[in-house]
Amino acid sequence: MLDGEASELIKRACAGDALAFGLLVSEHYDRIYRLAWRFAGTRERAEDIAQDVVVKLAAAIRGFRGESAFSTWLFRLVYTTATDSLRKSQKLYLVDPAKLAEMADGPSGETPETAHDGRELWAAVRALPPQQRDAVTLVYGEDMNHAEASKIMGCTEKTVSWHLHEAKKRLRTQLEAA
Repeated sequence: MLDGEASELIKRACAGDALAFGLLVSEHYDRIYRLAWRFAGTRERAEDIAQDVVVKLAAAIRGFRGESAFSTWLFRLVYTTATDSLRKSQKLYLVDPAKLAEMADGPSGETPETAHDGRELWAAVRALPPQQRDAVTLVYGEDMNHAEASKIMGCTEKTVSWHLHEAKKRLRTQLEAA
């Protein structure tokens, strides 16, 4: 599933080329950070998770075999690093119910740091049970289809659909209660 210039960069990084690895990280860092932010909710925690991902990526890059898209493989690494970090911290990010009523239907096109409504929405998403939170983050936050999300989450597409359905019900209940 490798092609063109990106393929060559990935191959060189897998072979231990530090310059290629640096370029690969630079190319993907914004998406790594954005996904980490959606899970963590704060700049500091997102930066910590993103840095952990880069360290893990350096150790794991030689294991990339190209059996899936590099972005899927990388998102799985971000996903597991973020969920492990959240489990270790055992912190819940709760949103004020009064603010839930002000939320938009989805995140705006702005960056996570500047989108006020988006921050509130993602705070509510982070308060969902882990599997529901993960499904919403990958499908709606990262614009993945159910198949891509299922590969990253390690479950079936039907399971992703079910988690999304349950998440929507919970969020709807929260919005109506506000």
